[in-house]
Amino acid sequence: MALLSINNAHLAFGHVALLDGTDLAIEAGERVALIGRNGTGKSSLLRVIAGQAMLDDGLLVRQSGVSLAVVEQEPSFNDAQTVFEAVAAGLPEHAQALAEYQRLAAALGTVSGESQHATSERPLDRLAQLQSQLEANGGWESRHRIERVISQLGLNADAALAQLSGGTRKRVAIARALAAEPDLLLLDEPTNHLDIESIAWLEGLLLSRRGATLFITHDRQMMDRVCTRIIELDRGRLRSYPGSFSAYLARKQDELAQEQVSDARFDKFLAQEEVWIRKGVQARRTRDEGRVRRLEDLRRQRAARRERSGTSRIEVDQGEASGKQVAELIGVGKRWGEQWVVRSLDCVVQRADRLALIGPNGAGKTTLLRLILGQLPPDEGQVRKGTQLQIAYFDQMREQLDDSASLIDTISPGSEWIEIAGKRVHVMSYLGRFLFAPERARSPVGSLSGGERNRLLLARLFARPANLLVLDEPTNDLDVETLELLEELLSEYPGTVLLVSHDRAFIDAVATQSLAWEAPGVWREYAGGYADVIQARARARADTQRETSLTTAPIGSQDDAPESRTRTRSRQKLSYKENRELQELPARIEQLEREQSELSARLADSETYRGDAAAVRQLHERSESIEAELIQCLERWTELESRASTITPS
Repeated sequence: MALLSINNAHLAFGHVALLDGTDLAIEAGERVALIGRNGTGKSSLLRVIAGQAMLDDGLLVRQSGVSLAVVEQEPSFNDAQTVFEAVAAGLPEHAQALAEYQRLAAALGTVSGESQHATSERPLDRLAQLQSQLEANGGWESRHRIERVISQLGLNADAALAQLSGGTRKRVAIARALAAEPDLLLLDEPTNHLDIESIAWLEGLLLSRRGATLFITHDRQMMDRVCTRIIELDRGRLRSYPGSFSAYLARKQDELAQEQVSDARFDKFLAQEEVWIRKGVQARRTRDEGRVRRLEDLRRQRAARRERSGTSRIEVDQGEASGKQVAELIGVGKRWGEQWVVRSLDCVVQRADRLALIGPNGAGKTTLLRLILGQLPPDEGQVRKGTQLQIAYFDQMREQLDDSASLIDTISPGSEWIEIAGKRVHVMSYLGRFLFAPERARSPVGSLSGGERNRLLLARLFARPANLLVLDEPTNDLDVETLELLEELLSEYPGTVLLVSHDRAFIDAVATQSLAWEAPGVWREYAGGYADVIQARARARADTQRETSLTTAPIGSQDDAPESRTRTRSRQKLSYKENRELQELPARIEQLEREQSELSARLADSETYRGDAAAVRQLHERSESIEAELIQCLERWTELESRASTITPS
């Protein structure tokens, strides 16, 4: 029996039906990604499942005793609370007693319920009373669970929420949900505000969870690694695609092609019937009334058909070309208090470069952007700005948007026309390029979803001439299609791009070079995107280990040098066991690749997911272990092959 099921669900806001007679079922142990265009109603559906909103019509059934926990897109907290108190709020039956106990224990210098002597008896009495209460109702088990989750997430239990960054607050929200150990975990855009390291951590967490998970995300790598099923909300209907995101893409492309052919046939048949009904008087006298009724039914079907939204068309007015050199940093350093954000950095940004800044939250990426742009003076070194710069800045906090203003006024205040690349475009037409319907053009910005707000900010950004795009977290909330379109635009953009993002696939598709955080104050430049940074770091570690092993090897006297070199060369030779391993590795690699191919086929087959969820989980785990073993075998084969081909006779 499904943990939760929805049958014939209807939900509408205004003139748009978000859910139009759709069905959904979630089984135990599933990891389901809910995707769809911005504004299609994904967050509304999540609120319905969580019990925070009601369907207009239809039936929602939860299995008896099923527990839910929700992590919202923008988690809300009481900023006066500590991290421990906020996480304890996920267990409402014990939250108040645990929070009070934690405060008293901290104030009296006690740990885990062990009281020490204090001059005031009342706090000690209250502490003892709380201790007895928690022992009686199982509160200690909840306390240990809270402490374990806080430790796993790398949080400080006593930190004040008001002082935490957006990424850390999102971790607290996830900790609060996990502390309740729900049967079904609901996550709305969980990767927003998380850095790459935290996203990788979240992926591991979801893979290790036994309970079911339903999450909204547009992180393609995360979906490929974590999901057992993709659910797409498209034109009010939910469509299910078992397997990874890559499997979904293949099936979706085929479906859209078939839908296009089917609609074309329907429209052609309807056009023929319309010609028939408009024939002359004689034809109308003898017409078949059944055929007329069928035509009326065809007209109703055509009127009810919801066309798929078109693809947004994003264009940028590049304006005049900037100078060849956009910015040069010479020995630049900047610190806040005693902490260096960047130190001794040398970097040159030239025209048409697409530079990605990669690092954890709090590393100073936004500070580094402001240094490059000359908006912030360095504490040491020098920043030289290029000439003829026209800068367009995408703000990650979206502070440039006025919630009370209409979409039209946001794009073109006081005018119905804007100029793009020397051509006048009506603001309604321009908003249509970013998939905003004409009837929404006068709606307030505050009525938009997170993804639609991002799309509006991009529309405003690209409506102005710019030869230097500064994009600080532009990918948050954007749907997959808009992400891919933005990738294509930036890849072909002739100007310069400075990019901060935690979307690994987006960085790989756009960046020509990366400036990556290595340690506090230390940044290093790499060619390529995120995957290139990881590979370069792995090569550097391997080189360091090799140099260390050579340095620590025993060195003989000068007289023994020739003999020592001979012994070294002989040690380089492959042993009998290594020779045999080298011969067997190709067959092992071939076997693993064959098994991996078979597993991929099974995971892409919808029938696989009709069986036991645990068996499906085992298939995914085996697929991941094969990938790791394949990498290990390939690296070992490369090492042995290299040694075998470079041995010189002693």
